[in-house]
Formats: sequence, structure tokens, C-alpha cells
Amino acid sequence: MADTPQQPKKSAIRENIEAIIIAVVLALVIRTFVIQAFKIPSGSMLPTLQIGDHILVSKFIYGIKMPFTGTTLIPISTPKANDIVVFQFPRDPSLDYIKRVIAVGGDTVEIRDKKIFINGKPFDDRHGVFLDPLVHPASLDPRDNFGPVTVPAGKIFAMGDNRDNSFDGRFWGFVDLKAVRGKAWMIYWSWDVQQSLFSLDRLRSIRWSRLGDIVH
Repeated sequence: MADTPQQPKKSAIRENIEAIIIAVVLALVIRTFVIQAFKIPSGSMLPTLQIGDHILVSKFIYGIKMPFTGTTLIPISTPKANDIVVFQFPRDPSLDYIKRVIAVGGDTVEIRDKKIFINGKPFDDRHGVFLDPLVHPASLDPRDNFGPVTVPAGKIFAMGDNRDNSFDGRFWGFVDLKAVRGKAWMIYWSWDVQQSLFSLDRLRSIRWSRLGDIVH
């Protein structure tokens, strides 16, 4: 009886290369369609999100999108009021912004003396924080008095929770749904970036109580 020819064994180098390629492909798939990490560089979302927070963003929750074009292949849901979303900045798509959805397509937005109204009714503004007692007139800027404007179909209107110090939809308009990358989900890391990178204070700057917090 003839011996069955044995398949040549893969070299260790080839196996390692294949493992690396598979890992890279999986990482790209997860990053593109499922979840992605972002860090918070500014205080526009204080106190909900602090400078130095690192968050995970769910990309799957709003459906599976075609890379580069943003076209939704498999719709699951769409952003709704009070969702915190990451999106490509309308004036410079190379930048990612994070804000809270205030209104969606078809809604009419108006701000009167810092109070938000959607379709003529007071907005359930549970997260907005105001630190400046001054009220800016509309003739000065749209920070405290804005609209009314109607959100076009296929777009959202978003604002930062730090209402007196946020460069958001009041100043630059609407966000196209195709530009929305995903919904903020969880804080996986957080530290005070003001502390020196090379000092022992860096360890003490870790905000342990924020790790694992779900973003609302």
C-alpha cells in the first residue's frame, strides 16, 4: 500500500504573516463597520465628555455604510434627539466632531434667550449647561438666539452640551446623515491631559471613576 503523500508544512514565517494579515483585515472590518475609538480634544461637550476622555463609538447602530461614500447599505436606525454622535465636520471632512443631536430632518429649531424650541415646543434639554449669564442678541451671534430654521431631510442639527462654549450647528449649519460615523457608546479610558506626560502625576491623573461609563 502506497504511502499517502503529506502536505508540506507551512513555514513559521508564512504562518506568522498570514496571522498578521488576518488580524489586520479583521481590525479594518471592525473599525469600518462595527466600532471605532475616538478621543475628546476639546471642552465643547462638558461636563458629559471631558478633555482626555477616550470613547468607543458604535458604527453598526446606524446601519452598515459603504466606506468613503457614507451610503447606507443596510439601514438599522437613524440618529434621534439627544444621541451623541461623531461626524465629519461639514466644513472640513478630514476632521471629526462630536456633538449631541438636537433635531432631525423636518424639525424646526429655534433658540430664544438660550432656551431651545423644537417645532414650537420646549426641547427636553436635560444635558445643556450654561456657564455664561450673559445672553447674546441675534445681532451679535447665534449662540443664544437662533432661527427658526427647518432641518432639511437627510440631515441633523447638533450642539455641544457646553452651550456657551461650543462651535456647533448654530454657527455652521447641518450635518448630512452620510457624514455621521456613529453613536458615542462608552468611555474606555480617561485622564487629565493637562498633567505632565513625563511626571508621576500622569498616573494620578487617570480618572478611574469614568472608565467603563456608558455615554448618555
